[in-house]
Amino acid sequence: MKNDNKNNSLRFHGLRTSGMQIRKSIVNMKKILFIFIFYLSGNLLIAQNNHTFTAGGFLEYANTSWALPHLKQWSELSGAYTRINLDWYATSNFSLHAGIRNNFLFGSMMAGLYPYYEQMLTTDDGLMDLTFKLAGDSSSLLLSNTDRLYFKWTLNKFEITVGRQRINWGINMVWNPNDIFNTYNYFDFDYVERPGSDAVLLQYYTGNLSSIQVAAKLNKNKELTAAILYKFNLANYDFQVMGGVMQKDVVAGFGWAGQIGKAGFTGEVSYFRNAKHFSDSTGQFVASVSANYTFKNSLFLNASFIYNSKGTTGKAGLTNYFINGNLNPKTLTFSRFDLFSEVSYPITPLIKVDASAMINPNDGSVFAGPSVDFSLTENLEFFLMGQLFFGDQGTEFGHYGKLIYARLKWSF
Repeated sequence: MKNDNKNNSLRFHGLRTSGMQIRKSIVNMKKILFIFIFYLSGNLLIAQNNHTFTAGGFLEYANTSWALPHLKQWSELSGAYTRINLDWYATSNFSLHAGIRNNFLFGSMMAGLYPYYEQMLTTDDGLMDLTFKLAGDSSSLLLSNTDRLYFKWTLNKFEITVGRQRINWGINMVWNPNDIFNTYNYFDFDYVERPGSDAVLLQYYTGNLSSIQVAAKLNKNKELTAAILYKFNLANYDFQVMGGVMQKDVVAGFGWAGQIGKAGFTGEVSYFRNAKHFSDSTGQFVASVSANYTFKNSLFLNASFIYNSKGTTGKAGLTNYFINGNLNPKTLTFSRFDLFSEVSYPITPLIKVDASAMINPNDGSVFAGPSVDFSLTENLEFFLMGQLFFGDQGTEFGHYGKLIYARLKWSF
């Protein structure tokens, strides 16, 4: 009897384990089937002739070498990355758009950052969970993310966009305090399309250079961000004013873009205050001002400044810049203020060099970002970049070490 009970227990355990494996396999099959159907649908749509369809994207291979300040050896991360953009212009007033990112990562860096890095990459902050882990462990990861999935309908001067989209209210190139819907991370240089939001955007063009936008989004925690933005032109300057809520805060903002002489001059200011404790709390100002100039020989100069009223004047080493998936305008920097400068120059029509730097004057830490971009053919490019962080432990840029990126990219 004891042996029979033991055998029954083993059989039950085996069935339970098999059942769990089957359920996991079904989930994985559903994910793969979803992506396959999406791609197949796009290909079938493109084959039709009764409407206008476009498809594009790129395929790239990239390698990252990373050395932390306290480690002597370098760790490696390699990846094959594809992007597919599908656009269907059903009528002159209605269109559908989708963008899918697929990434296969492997290397020693995966093990060193496991499981945090995997969790960050596979966590979808949107109301719709459109990020899928297809396979992976501590040494590799295969994932798919749909960061654009929306429709757009226009009628004369009115336009409505619904779905996962990018709502771009930022003006400056580096820091965007007005970009409350999908904040841009400067250090995530390889994500040129930038993140999207699960949102509704209403836009009405009140004139050739003016418009009113009303937008609302929900994140995965069903927290609301909603605001109204008015754009207008005055004295050859483009201005914008906005107001609304960003999750737990009431927000008001102002921005401009124009020129002083031949130099571009832009800026953004936003004010945040806790909605539930509006009367018994202090608000937070975040402001960024930028100037840029392009010489006749195409030499480009850019300088920016950011101010955070709640930032520290001491060591500001709490920001996870290049691995932060939930950046917002309040956390662009934890320092009271930072400075940025950049210079770029096309040595030839096919080779461009760039050098950027960011400094925290309070704690003395520095970021440097030299890069060179080679255009090998019309659709093929090679890019080499360094992200070099310097400073004492605990400072804003002092604990990231040195990263070297190499990327080969083919666009189609």
